Amino acid sequence: MERDSYENGSRPIQHDGGFDTVGSIATNVEDGFTMAAVGDLLLARPVTKGRHAGFDDLVKILHDADVTFGNMETNILNVRSKGCPQAEYGGAYCISAPELGPDLKAMGFNMVSRANNHTLDWGVEGMRETSRALDENGIIHAGAGENLAQAGAARFLETARGRVALVSFAASFMPMARACDPAGEAPGRPGLNALRLDKSVVLAPEMLESLRQVRAALPNYNSARQDKSVVILEGVTYRTGEKAAYSFEASPSDVTEILRNVRQGKQFSDFCIVTNHGHTPGNWSSEPPDYEQSFARTLIEAGADAYVGHGPHQLRGIEIYKGRPIFYSLGNFFCEDLRTPVGADMFAVYGKDPKVHTDAEVTIDEVFKGYPSPEGFVEELHDPIYYESVVSVSRYEGNQLAELRLYPIELGHSKRFANRGVPRLAPAPQAKAILERLQKLSEPFGTHIEIVNGVGSIRLQPT
Repeated sequence: MERDSYENGSRPIQHDGGFDTVGSIATNVEDGFTMAAVGDLLLARPVTKGRHAGFDDLVKILHDADVTFGNMETNILNVRSKGCPQAEYGGAYCISAPELGPDLKAMGFNMVSRANNHTLDWGVEGMRETSRALDENGIIHAGAGENLAQAGAARFLETARGRVALVSFAASFMPMARACDPAGEAPGRPGLNALRLDKSVVLAPEMLESLRQVRAALPNYNSARQDKSVVILEGVTYRTGEKAAYSFEASPSDVTEILRNVRQGKQFSDFCIVTNHGHTPGNWSSEPPDYEQSFARTLIEAGADAYVGHGPHQLRGIEIYKGRPIFYSLGNFFCEDLRTPVGADMFAVYGKDPKVHTDAEVTIDEVFKGYPSPEGFVEELHDPIYYESVVSVSRYEGNQLAELRLYPIELGHSKRFANRGVPRLAPAPQAKAILERLQKLSEPFGTHIEIVNGVGSIRLQPT
């Protein structure tokens, strides 16, 4: 599962007394510091004043933490006056009303990531309106900005037990949403902090040879320029390996920039959270892509106290590396299926007519076709695993992770579409099944999860 280490830019200057021998900075929070972290926040409306049985129990968990983090995978705006649906969007037009800003604050969220495939669904105006709504409610956010420097920079939260930094980037994003810095007279470009990945398909030698014959039969083939171990066909790179798989290589320049921002974030804080939004190798996979473990570890060595992955909409395993948690995916915290308004382009994709069909009928079709199950596409119902997750709460003593608690949640998969997606603590049999699945997903990383009274626990011994 491990890949080569990302060395370029990963070692800060050693004469600063805050650094240890591996180039990271020690955690520096007061005893009892807690971080609550969840996955994707896919909300279409405010929920705290609604009729959602069991939700208040989760709100208490979120409020009890010093820092409460989630991935903001929607836009907050009044579309009647700001923003418009873009021709390039993240698979669905994610939007929520302006009332969501104070609602997130009421839930206890004080830090959110912004870099994901929905950052620019409603254009630069939508991105800016979302920033304004979060700023007005004192919610720290990172990952989107007026240029790359702003999108990539760490943002900071002051808590009673220490200053917390957040660095956010996305490995899955819409190409035109990527921010860039000014160059000469050319201004910077608003957007998100991107980690670009080069994807290749690994095949057995005999399969690669078949593709090579296909390539040789097509026009513009030059045998003298062909690499024996690689075939490039219609823009896709295929290479030989032991078994069929997808493989990813991170952009060295993006890696260097991200590692620098993580180092700086930790230099100016007591605790640094780094988050990555990625769908690779696909939303069907419960395992992370091949590049991610090595990169997550390098981020820890650069100063991250916690790495939080999100994006595939289902749980992936947990690793503890050098005493710091790596969450490869925390799945969904909210997953409201019905959104409105919906752009005309999305109607067209699903063969709907906005004069005949409703926004709900478009989004229901998107749910049926857009989320594959591990064994194929779901025909009748959206797979239940996308509606099961955990709330993680990390507690620190003596500047070390003492315990990580995992509260299993379910998001109302059995409810009608209009009421799905709001979490509650999972009932006992379902909670046990969720935690047992997470146990198996975490075993390859050497992580042992104990289950006590329906709650997962990872305990670390002081060093």
